[in-house]
Amino acid sequence: MAYATFTSAYFSLSGALQKRPGSKRCFVEMLCAPSRTQTIMEKIPSAAEAGGAGGASSYQALKRADEQWLRMRLDNSLTNTPEIVTRRNCPLHSSEFASSQTEFFDVVVCGGTLGIFIATVLALRGLRVAIVEKGPLQGRIQEWNISRKELLELVKAGILKKEEVDNCTAIDFNPNRCQFNGGAEVWVNDILNLGVSPMRMLDTLKQRFKQVGGQVFENSGLSNAVVFNDAVVITLNDGRSITSKLVLDAMGNFSPIVQQIRRGQPPDGVCLVVGTCARGFKLNRTSDIIFSNSPMVQVGDSKNQYFWEAFPAGSGPADRTIYLFTYADVTPSRPSLEKMLEDYWDLMPAYQGVKLEDIEILRVLFGIFPSYRSSPLPAGFDRILQVGDASGIQSPISFGGFGSITRHLLRLSNGNYGIVEAIESDMLEKETLGLINSYMPNLSVAWMFQRAMSAQNNVDVSPNFINDLLALNFQCMERLGDPILRPFLQDVIQFDPLVKALGSIMLAQPGIVPSIIKQVGIKTLLDWSRHFLALGVYTYLSQIVTPQIASWIAKLPRKQRYIWHRRIEAWEYGSGLDFKYHI
Repeated sequence: MAYATFTSAYFSLSGALQKRPGSKRCFVEMLCAPSRTQTIMEKIPSAAEAGGAGGASSYQALKRADEQWLRMRLDNSLTNTPEIVTRRNCPLHSSEFASSQTEFFDVVVCGGTLGIFIATVLALRGLRVAIVEKGPLQGRIQEWNISRKELLELVKAGILKKEEVDNCTAIDFNPNRCQFNGGAEVWVNDILNLGVSPMRMLDTLKQRFKQVGGQVFENSGLSNAVVFNDAVVITLNDGRSITSKLVLDAMGNFSPIVQQIRRGQPPDGVCLVVGTCARGFKLNRTSDIIFSNSPMVQVGDSKNQYFWEAFPAGSGPADRTIYLFTYADVTPSRPSLEKMLEDYWDLMPAYQGVKLEDIEILRVLFGIFPSYRSSPLPAGFDRILQVGDASGIQSPISFGGFGSITRHLLRLSNGNYGIVEAIESDMLEKETLGLINSYMPNLSVAWMFQRAMSAQNNVDVSPNFINDLLALNFQCMERLGDPILRPFLQDVIQFDPLVKALGSIMLAQPGIVPSIIKQVGIKTLLDWSRHFLALGVYTYLSQIVTPQIASWIAKLPRKQRYIWHRRIEAWEYGSGLDFKYHI
């Protein structure tokens, strides 16, 4: 129907244009003319693509991302879900794979960009570990922004020395601003204030990983995996096979194994991000963590609330990374990434006080970050576990998983924690392995915040409602002090700070409640309430019950001990109490 309508319109218009000499040719040229985005991107020298979000920055990569985003909106699915993983209910030695010459590992990590962090810790713990990466195992050019507290988790885990972390840090800047369309400015220090070079960091980690016996299979991604009772046989794209006790899926939001587990389930929300790293900014020592300078805008048939994020870049004193992002659902009317970039070229100069022609675009950045209310994702198969973005363990209001992977690194791989204990206790069935990614109420609580920050096409609220709500929220948190504000800014939701912040908001402006209900919906609010109550329960269990039962757990048999360790971790991380605020 859409094709017929377009064809009819085309010939009607082109027929009318034939009455004027040359006008039909102009119309065809107009249809085929490159967009401003394409023109800008094709002038930028191409760089080597890397794995992970933001690893590719060419116009062809943008079109691929937009095709994926279009499928999500039209089909309500990420893509078709081929059977990447199959199950054989027998031991490996009784199958046709038994006679094949394959290398054997304790752990195979599929996806090296963030997977190398966990792989290196596990190798340091004495396990035989391999990484499978579909391209070269290298970091992207564009920096990761992170806080020092999160970065030092890598030192705590033993995979990097402090001087190596410092060497990978390209820039350090302060202060950092939050502001919403003319509301009061909130300034903080040491939040997302470091720009880390992924290229340097992954190169250092790759050397460390190999030094401790790790093996890397580059330019040869996962083709399929066959799960047996006692092992997993992995076939690579080049036809080679390797065998492992456990497979860790670190292939990100669009992992083919995740797609198979979710069976085409559409995400509950997405964060769409576009931006640039550009040169030519004179005032370049402060950052914006989250900033808006407009109410909701109409983009085609979609309402959108645009936000900005901006950081000084380590590549030069006048270089700046600027992101435009929006939260949305997967309805067909939502804008493409290319359409958002067209808005970016119009809006960014006023935001940064520059003219577009006066700056040099070094890189164009873009990404789609889906989120699911049912997160983290439990294991869908025996002997296969999702980690990082693939597990959905990152906050639904953040862009990606570097900060999340540093936060959960020790929980997943240190001593009696997570993966190491699962292997040592042979707890690799999906039910017991899935306890590593068990329910965490603070993630479910955070999901409603994404919903509140997303412009809803069918909801009639003030165009500036989202800005007003956020401005009020941040002002209340600032008055309550850093112990309330800082965890939230680092994507950690805790019960006591949340109760105080909500109470302060209700006292300051009780009349905002009907608009909140209208914005998020009563069903969503009721669902959120049970996660909020669970957050309180998990806080009590972690603070009060855990110290009382620690000695009892130590005396349990190994397998029961494993189960209780997972419960204690879920209480601690699910309540956000792993985050310790220090003055």
